[in-house]
Amino acid sequence: MDNGKNGCSFLDKVLNIVKQERASNTPLIRFKHPKDLEAILDLDVTIGVDDEKLEQCVREVLKYSVKTDKSIFRNQLYGGTDPYGLSGAWIAEAFNTSQYTFEVAPAFTLIELKMLRHILNLVGIPNGDGIFSPGGSLSMLYGLVAARYKAFPEVKMKGMRALPEVVVFTSEDSHYSIKKAAHWLGFGTESVKVVKTNENGQMVVKDLEEMILMEINSGRYPLFVNATAGTTVLGAIDNLEIVADICKKYAVWMHVDACWGGSLLLSQKHRSKLRGIEKADSISWNPHKMTGAPLQCSVFLVREKGLLHEANSAAAQYLFQQDKFYDVSYDTGDKSVQCGRKIDAFKLWMMWKARGDSGLCQLTDHVMKTAEFCMETVARRPGFRLVSEVLQCPNVCFWYIPRFMREKDENENWWALIHKITPKIKELLTMSSQLMVAYSPLRNHKNFFRLAFTFHPKLEEAHVLDMLLAIEECGEKVTMAML
Repeated sequence: MDNGKNGCSFLDKVLNIVKQERASNTPLIRFKHPKDLEAILDLDVTIGVDDEKLEQCVREVLKYSVKTDKSIFRNQLYGGTDPYGLSGAWIAEAFNTSQYTFEVAPAFTLIELKMLRHILNLVGIPNGDGIFSPGGSLSMLYGLVAARYKAFPEVKMKGMRALPEVVVFTSEDSHYSIKKAAHWLGFGTESVKVVKTNENGQMVVKDLEEMILMEINSGRYPLFVNATAGTTVLGAIDNLEIVADICKKYAVWMHVDACWGGSLLLSQKHRSKLRGIEKADSISWNPHKMTGAPLQCSVFLVREKGLLHEANSAAAQYLFQQDKFYDVSYDTGDKSVQCGRKIDAFKLWMMWKARGDSGLCQLTDHVMKTAEFCMETVARRPGFRLVSEVLQCPNVCFWYIPRFMREKDENENWWALIHKITPKIKELLTMSSQLMVAYSPLRNHKNFFRLAFTFHPKLEEAHVLDMLLAIEECGEKVTMAML
């Protein structure tokens, strides 16, 4: 085998392989358990193979991969990709450059800056700054680092020993990344104070203010409030205006985790759900979720221009020389925690350039209309029961109650069975390749389903009805013997 082959001829085959495996007649998933799948796939890389064998191996990998572009993939908060975004991803990979200096990515640098300005204007903080990050969890790190540096700039030189005991606040339904960030940054997970939510998953702002006062009176420093615009499960949006008022009152940094719900800003009709986001000190948004930008495509925004650079710069002389032959203010890498950085903005630019504000607005309105139809249908369909009757983001959460469980006393034992029935229905749906749907417990709620809707593929009411029918059919196959 010629290990020095360039592989260029294989590129011609790749698009065809992908098209065939993404065809409408391929199943969503051919599920195999890990050990069984490992026995099927030829994964050894010790000895190189010819292109014919490689093609066979790739086809097997794709055969057993989940087809996330199908309408029945409802397992996560992402799904099919926008075709224009996918085109951008292919181009970005083909040009294989890094986003850290204008020198190596001139046009891509201008595109990132243009997209950030456009999004900042959309949010309502036109004089702010931002950066594309590898995901919402990293954006949370950016937010905490910016807040910490703003409050204690000496931390950059002296470290955590220069800080008082710091606390941060988040709702009990918020994303777990804030606890990971607190651990990574040396605050410790005990510094994360969890605020109760109401029945619709929104932070109880009265409790937030009381907790801030309690921490101040205990001699601790309230640094950061993480408000959520689109919780992972219920899609809840905190009352951002009141949170902003509380943060201003006590001089606490306000971050909005809008990784999921931030896409509602694209809609003239639904953007009012995020009223108050323009008062935030920092914001995270993941276009790779609802909007269908290819993974990964995440934006971190900050109100104060220049703060990102001050907080994160290391002034590497071999990369960010100040005596270059062009305007070095266009070298964006020193405001990033990364060195090498993918040109993720290009994927989003391709989508936005093709569709414009109005096209993305139409897609947002359609996805919310689809979720509204789903919620209305679930509310009146026998055997289905909504967890929350308030639609904030396009998340519809519900239980399916099989006939043998209906008309019974809904006591603790009954709910314990529902808790087991939900994952069993999911298993039947997955093994039959009818639907991949998420389920979760939440606070005092036993396991329930979450159908979350995204821009792509564009769904119609018939798709929603088919999904609910599949859940119902598999639900009726569940017996006590299976539990």
